[in-house]
Amino acid sequence: MNNDTIKLLRECNLGCKMAVNSLNQISEYITNPKFADLVNKSIEEHEKLGDETAQKLAEAGVNEKEPGTMTFAFSWFATEMKMMMKDTDGEAAKLMIDGCSMGIQSIGEKKNHFKEAEQEAVKIASDLIKIEETLIKELETYL
Repeated sequence: MNNDTIKLLRECNLGCKMAVNSLNQISEYITNPKFADLVNKSIEEHEKLGDETAQKLAEAGVNEKEPGTMTFAFSWFATEMKMMMKDTDGEAAKLMIDGCSMGIQSIGEKKNHFKEAEQEAVKIASDLIKIEETLIKELETYL
């Protein structure tokens, strides 16, 4: 496994971890049962893809990249503040759309940057982007 492949897989794994953390946090504020089901489905998709990347990294003898404490803390704080000011499903959907957009941008950038990454890693990055794009479309119902 080459260096670009490892770096891309680590970024995908990190993105999945950040998404699961954020989705779990925001799920506490959701009141609509169908919306809650959508969030739970997305958590499962991110966990599955995260597990896949972790397995590929482990097979290569490489550790996963862990999110920084400050990154988690800032994300948690920003979400809590926004939801305290406007605790609605619409606000939760907006925050999730913003998160998905950041994920798409970040993984898309990494996918383009790590040009020597093996096709398997590029596919995983594309799958993660697809999950985020689909979620954005599904979230529009709750705005």
